[in-house]
Amino acid sequence: MTQSPLVVGVDGSSPSLLAVDWAVDEAARHKVPLRLVHASLKEGHEGTASPVGGQRPPARVPAEHIVAFAAERAHRRNPQIKVSTAIFPEEAARVLLREGDSAALLVTGSRGRGEVKGLLLGSVGLAVAARAPCPVVVVRGDTAGLAGAHERILLGAGDSGTSGEAVGFAFCEAEARGCVLDVVRAWRCPAYESTDRPASAGESERRHEERAAALLDGLLRDAMAAHPGVRVRRATVEGPAARVLVLRSAAADLVIVGARRRQGRFGLQLGRVSHTLLHHAECPVAVVPHEPGGRPMGGQEAWA
Repeated sequence: MTQSPLVVGVDGSSPSLLAVDWAVDEAARHKVPLRLVHASLKEGHEGTASPVGGQRPPARVPAEHIVAFAAERAHRRNPQIKVSTAIFPEEAARVLLREGDSAALLVTGSRGRGEVKGLLLGSVGLAVAARAPCPVVVVRGDTAGLAGAHERILLGAGDSGTSGEAVGFAFCEAEARGCVLDVVRAWRCPAYESTDRPASAGESERRHEERAAALLDGLLRDAMAAHPGVRVRRATVEGPAARVLVLRSAAADLVIVGARRRQGRFGLQLGRVSHTLLHHAECPVAVVPHEPGGRPMGGQEAWA
């Protein structure tokens, strides 16, 4: 059976080259082929990449040279990975979304060529993360996180309706890396409960924390049984989920969140937590889509 590939969007920019490096390591962990895809309505590009690892494409290069350079870089990093390339004279986000139909994973850099200086996340990365039918990783963060030095995966546990596939993805990822899986559920005590009934504020907080703990138990039970070798550390934390996860991402190699595909809409409806992480996380971010009924989407079965 043909393996679903790990697909990387490449454009010769520094963020896309970092994405290639990350994707090579990820493909090796999961023993899947790597597919490097370049898409642009322009025939040529002005080189804007700063040297990464002492290498960079020429100042002005055609698309063929951009993908050849990325493929050579991938081969130097790991000669054992099977690499293929493709070039499309189309809009980049459209091509990557189409590639996602048969991909195990889509990977993009945090920004591409021509993005506005200072932009936290490029338009292509945001569009792909919001609408892809398979898991998407936006490669960003500090050197330690990119290199996997923390040996820790962080899973933001949302409601059961959005986190099923994300949980499975996180356990497979932690198992492949042989690292700890930190699972965090943030909770908040509604303001009216503590102001209208101040005497019972402590009781109310305990109730919300217990509910968060119970949700984690139900969410993780089957996955822990299926992956007994994964070391799991669970935590319930009071506070806004987005802020909690951004802070904890500084000590993680990958932060994973789920996203729900809403009926009657094209693509995913990204919530505040996913959106914040994609712009501010200190490590790569994986957005894993959830489909009602729990059916794996795109090539996600390759990660199971």
